[in-house]
Amino acid sequence: MSAPLTTSPIREGMRGFLSRSRSLSLSKGGRRKANSIDDMAERTIISASERRRTGNRIGMSITHVFLFVTLVIAGLGPILWLAKSAITPTQDTIQQPFALWPNGMDWANLSTAWNDIHIDQYFFNTIVIALGAWFTQLFIATTAGYALSVLRPRYAPILNALVLATLFIPGIVLLVPLYLTIVNPPFLPDGANLLNNYLAVWLPMGANAFNILLVKRFFDNLPREVFEAAKTDGAGPFRLFWSVVLPMSKPILGVVSVFAIIAAWKDYLWPMLVLPNPVVQPLSVRLPAVQSQTELDVFLAALAIATLIPIAMFLLFQSVFLRSAGLGGAVKG
Repeated sequence: MSAPLTTSPIREGMRGFLSRSRSLSLSKGGRRKANSIDDMAERTIISASERRRTGNRIGMSITHVFLFVTLVIAGLGPILWLAKSAITPTQDTIQQPFALWPNGMDWANLSTAWNDIHIDQYFFNTIVIALGAWFTQLFIATTAGYALSVLRPRYAPILNALVLATLFIPGIVLLVPLYLTIVNPPFLPDGANLLNNYLAVWLPMGANAFNILLVKRFFDNLPREVFEAAKTDGAGPFRLFWSVVLPMSKPILGVVSVFAIIAAWKDYLWPMLVLPNPVVQPLSVRLPAVQSQTELDVFLAALAIATLIPIAMFLLFQSVFLRSAGLGGAVKG
C-alpha cells in the first residue's frame, strides 16, 4: 500500500515565487497601461509646457473670450432683441432698432398682445397640442423601441428596416394622403372626420420614426444583466418595461420630450390644414394670420410671449443633455 502524496516545501516555495512574480508583472503592466492612458488623455493641440508660456496663454485666453462672446451674440442676440422690442414703441423699433429704449419702455404692449390678440386662448391651444403630441410621441417611441430592442421578436429586423425606410420619404409627399385620411378616417361612420379635432395633430405626430430609432439605440446600450436579473425575479414584459427600462432611460426621455414639444410648438402647415377653425388654432398659425392687422410693437410682444415655453423647456431639460444615463432605481420594485 503506497504512502499518501505530500507536497514538498521546495515545491511550495517555487509555487509561491511564481505567483508573486506573476502578480508583480501584472501590476507593472497595469500601471504602464494606466500611465499610457493618462498620457493620451493629456495630449492636446498645445502641450502643457507650451501652455505655460506667457504668449501662448494670453493668445488662448483671447481666443476663448472671442469665441464665447461670438456664441453668446449669435445664440442669445435674437432672443434678447425680441425681448427688448416687445416693450419698445413701434417708432423706436423702426428708427433705432438697436437702441435701448431711447424714449422709455411701453409695458402695455404685453397686456395688449395678451388681451386684444387673444394670446391667452391661442397660448392654451398650443399647450394642449404640445402636451398631446408629447404624450403620443413618447408613448409610441418607448413602446416601439422596447419591442425592437428588448423583446426582440423574430421579425424585429424587418420592422426596424421598415421604420428606417420611412426616414427617406419626404414629408411633403405624405401630406395629401395623410390629409385624406383625416378627412375620411377608417373605422368611423361615413361623413365623420377629424377636422378641428386635436387628434388630427396628435396621431400623425406620434408616428415619428426618428424618435423610435433614437430610443431603440439607447435601449440597445442598456445592460442586459439587469434585464435577466429582473426576469429571474419574475418580472413580466410590462413590469420590466415600467420598473426597469423606463427608470434607466430618463436622459433619452428628456431628449425626446424636448424634441416633441418644440416640434409641436413651431409646426405651422399641418395644424393650419386640419384646424381651420380659429378657435382651436395654435399660436404658430394665428400669429401670422393677425400680423397685418396688428401694430409692430404689439406683434413683437406676442412673439416674445410665444417663445416662453421653448425657453422654459431648454432651461428645464438642459441638464438632461449633459447627464449620462443613470442606473439608479433600475432594480427598485
